[in-house]
Amino acid sequence: MAYETLLIGILAALLFVEIFDFYPGGIIVPAYFALFLDQPLRVLVTLLIAGLSLVCFKGLARCFLLFGKRRFVFLVLIGALLSQVWFMLAPSPAADPAGWQAIGWVIPGLLANNLERQKILPTLGALVSVAVLTYFFVRILVSLGL
Repeated sequence: MAYETLLIGILAALLFVEIFDFYPGGIIVPAYFALFLDQPLRVLVTLLIAGLSLVCFKGLARCFLLFGKRRFVFLVLIGALLSQVWFMLAPSPAADPAGWQAIGWVIPGLLANNLERQKILPTLGALVSVAVLTYFFVRILVSLGL
């Protein structure tokens, strides 16, 4: 069901962007959030890492020219790095390794990029809306046996 969730999430994000001209954290991000909504700790860790990536960006943007492609690459790289560091430092990863991980390495950086471009609250609101809509739509399809 993962492929279907990702496909429906991407379609929902594209429709959202076309209707509201606003990205819900990126095109793929809400699909992955919908895939992991039943693991709230992973969602929370991903949001935390995206926020930390944004803080690192804001701090380093004072010293370096980080805009456009550089901003995007920096945020994706710092998100991946922080995801890995978080996993290595997380308390007792052997007990529940999946629970303390971020959702992928790229997702926090993509989310941080949109948080920086579109501001935090509107982006998170759009992300939650599309992810929850996708999650429940997929659950309805599963319950119907499709």
